[in-house]
Amino acid sequence: MILTSIIIDDEKHSRETLKKLIFEFCEDIEVLATASNVKEAVATIKAHRPDLVFLDIELQTGTGFDVLEQLSDQHFEVIFTTAFEQYAIKALKMSSLDYLLKPIDIDELIEAVEKAKHIKNKTDYKKQLETLLQNLKVTQAKHKQQNICLSTTDGIEFLPVQNIAFCKSEGSYTQFILTDNTTILVSKHLKEYEKLLPYPPFMRVHNSYLINLSEVKKYIKTDGGYILMNGGQPVSLSRTKKDDFLKAMENVF
Repeated sequence: MILTSIIIDDEKHSRETLKKLIFEFCEDIEVLATASNVKEAVATIKAHRPDLVFLDIELQTGTGFDVLEQLSDQHFEVIFTTAFEQYAIKALKMSSLDYLLKPIDIDELIEAVEKAKHIKNKTDYKKQLETLLQNLKVTQAKHKQQNICLSTTDGIEFLPVQNIAFCKSEGSYTQFILTDNTTILVSKHLKEYEKLLPYPPFMRVHNSYLINLSEVKKYIKTDGGYILMNGGQPVSLSRTKKDDFLKAMENVF
């Protein structure tokens, strides 16, 4: 199956380099055209209706996200490219979307393209893009109500972060316990979500626990000290985290 694609990047060298890499290492991808700015990108996507867009985040006339905002019919998959580790990367991870850091690694390019080829649920993918754009607006407005996309064995779960009561490490997996006491198991380490979920209200209180401070019911001093969540679950509190936790709780209330 041949996927048609467009490369959007404001640097000519980057466009040519990526086009060459695709030609050499991604045999099922055909590059139809390239674009260098927001206006040109929107027009090129509408004209060619590609299956896949390689979209640079930083463009001289705006951002790759501005391109998506101007396209009501997002019928294509997106692989974002960027030379910078910044707030946008966190938003991409929250949305479970692929991105490539420049200079582009060949193996990472091949892996991202393979994922794009095998996306089956277009509705879920569109929701991921919508979640990304919403979270970027939230970040820019310094608002704390964000959404997160969690990839599970059954599909993708979309949920507001305030619905997360706490997260528990299960080896190489992370179990999400929600405020309604339902659970979601995700095949990523807890450390990944410690980086993604905003502090406050989320805080790592133990090697095995990352909690939503807003969902804490009580701190129990006995038995070495532990936390009781609103749902009734006990959560271990590391001795080294005790003082930081108590100070953080003072700010919550």
